Amino acid sequence: MMLRQMCKRLFPRHCVHSGMCGVSVDGRFEAGVVHTSAAETIAMKQTVHCLPLQNSRGFHSSCIHNSKRSKGIQNRTAITYSSKKLYVPEDKYVKVPKGVSVKQFASLLNIDEDVIKQYYKKAVGGTDYEKFESRFQSVPSTVLMKSIGKSVGVTVNVVEAQPDGQILRTEEKKRQDKDIYPCPPPDPSVLVRRSPVVTIMGHVDHGKTSLLDSLRKTNVVEKEFGGITQHIGAFSVKLPSGEAITFLDTPGHAAFAAMRERGANVTDIVVLVVAADDGVMEQTQQSIKYANNAGVPIIVAINKIDKPTADVEGTKKMLLQYGIAVEDFGGDVQAIPVSAIQGTNLEKLREAIVTQAEIMELKADPVGKVHGHVIESSTDVGRGRLVTAVIERGTLRKGDLLIAGTAWAKVRQMFDENRKPLKEAPPATPVEITGWKELPSAGSEILQAASEAAIKEAIIWREHQLFREKENQIFDEIQEKQNKIRDVYVLKRDTNRLAGYFKRSQPKKKESEAADTSPQLAIVVKGDVDGSVEAILDCLSTYHSQQCRLDILRHDVGEVNTTDVETAQVFNGDIYAFNVKVPSDISKLAKAKGITIREHNVIYKMIDDIKDTMVSRIPQEEVEDVIGEANVIRPYSFNDGKRQLPVAGCMCVKGSLLMSSMFKVQRDGETLFRGSAVSLKHFKKEVNEIKKDMECGLRVTDDELVFQPGDSIVCYQSQTQSAKLDWDPGF
Repeated sequence: MMLRQMCKRLFPRHCVHSGMCGVSVDGRFEAGVVHTSAAETIAMKQTVHCLPLQNSRGFHSSCIHNSKRSKGIQNRTAITYSSKKLYVPEDKYVKVPKGVSVKQFASLLNIDEDVIKQYYKKAVGGTDYEKFESRFQSVPSTVLMKSIGKSVGVTVNVVEAQPDGQILRTEEKKRQDKDIYPCPPPDPSVLVRRSPVVTIMGHVDHGKTSLLDSLRKTNVVEKEFGGITQHIGAFSVKLPSGEAITFLDTPGHAAFAAMRERGANVTDIVVLVVAADDGVMEQTQQSIKYANNAGVPIIVAINKIDKPTADVEGTKKMLLQYGIAVEDFGGDVQAIPVSAIQGTNLEKLREAIVTQAEIMELKADPVGKVHGHVIESSTDVGRGRLVTAVIERGTLRKGDLLIAGTAWAKVRQMFDENRKPLKEAPPATPVEITGWKELPSAGSEILQAASEAAIKEAIIWREHQLFREKENQIFDEIQEKQNKIRDVYVLKRDTNRLAGYFKRSQPKKKESEAADTSPQLAIVVKGDVDGSVEAILDCLSTYHSQQCRLDILRHDVGEVNTTDVETAQVFNGDIYAFNVKVPSDISKLAKAKGITIREHNVIYKMIDDIKDTMVSRIPQEEVEDVIGEANVIRPYSFNDGKRQLPVAGCMCVKGSLLMSSMFKVQRDGETLFRGSAVSLKHFKKEVNEIKKDMECGLRVTDDELVFQPGDSIVCYQSQTQSAKLDWDPGF
């Protein structure tokens, strides 16, 4: 009774007792029985409904507290689960047709090929990468493709070929074009006169940089490694009249063709430097071609007229053969004989440039949005990512937002060619820009944007367009290859059917698992600027020899880093650093891992080093040095007491026969024997040498060889020499 009264005091409205206690309302104990009223039943239901949620949030589970929240709980939305797949951004899905090569697969996934190489070495544990490449394309594995894609966060959808041989391509959803484009032509009323942009072009070592040094009164040429220009430089030269000329100095070396082409595409006038003692050379012709393609007027500077072998008139005639008609020959091209070393006629050259600029009436919009082109890009110690550009429209200021290709920047600082800070850069100004999130490619168009959001949307659009172009190209290549294979198969099948021939297909034999032991060189290329790396890769792309396989593991701009060393270690490669520093800690790391870092600052010396390294890995060639020749006159044999042994009775017809040398027996162009001699006799006397026009008897180590009259015997010595690499990089 006391217990019941206590419960009534504690729970006047809802007297609920635990079934475990078994206490009834009338005071009796009944194990496992719960007696409740209607109100108590509702309260218990509410308690049961909310108990999981309350417990998960740490709430008290009493029915008193639950009743106060019953209305709010009823309005809650229940958590539901469905079998729908998690959302994956569209760009993470990539369609891959069967039959792609490793390079094409990496391109579709937008990753470097060395990522797949490292996956093969580490995850698969393979050793023969060349065989892996072959099987990847000929025996495609969907599981492997998806596994590689998963490792880089991409979902791979392998596309099968259809019965008609066509590759099924899923239709893409239409996207809104959010790219950033150049502004329309400005109102002529806002245009102002601007300085001309002049590109110095010509053959290597014809004096282009020396000419610029004389115009600027500097000495850049002595700072150039090897005495040749290896970067494209932008300078501004002030004339005595107060006018300015922007000069672009392009390399003349054969390896830098892309730099010369970029120079022609962003310039107003081309000054073609031709040495009076050499005349028109290969890169001179190339420069003329680039200028004509760009529709840029040419002014010829015939340099080195101070040399005794200079032939100015002969040089003008040579130019005429390539479509450059100078004024002396009735053309409209100005030709100025100059001497960069002595400073002869430099003032006439300046006047010719100013005159040409006045004829062209060069003007620009200084108030519109910025428009320019990337001349060069690099990573500078202390300033970070650095881009050299020429502004063609608008005025660049600190804080402006720029986009170039798929890279963008918020301008942090600006410098001139002497590293002096600039507050603004009007049209026709060469300027160095910092603040880039990534380095753009040389030659990219620079545009000003209104906001970061607009830039990011434009970059997404451009990356998507680039990927689609790349994807379509790869799909077309695979489609063309499959069509060729199918055509060959159909032709062979129809031919066999007409001939009544049927062959049961045989199971393929298991391929050998032996590792590839052919010579190979794997390299990592690092350069100081984007143009240098581009020139090196262009040179390496001319290598097609099968003597030694060349693998470019990775290439980048900037100092050698840990990633380069680790990549080279995985593939037993070397690192080639062009005009960049190697930090001491990286050098120690490479030495500890057995990786060779080869530093160079002249491009042709670097290419020569790569050639020498490849030659060292090719097995030496065995060369036969012929000492003498003999003809078999009469073969005979003699008995040594056990058996008949063949002997060649011969006459030495050339050189001499040496007992210590090697011999080979030839018949009708076929070599029957190659080895050493057992006996060499003149009449019955053993001798060490038989000279020309002497008869002799010769017995070789092969006792089964049967000599015949007319057989040729060649005496030679075998020597080894380094192989000659079948590669001409063009310089």
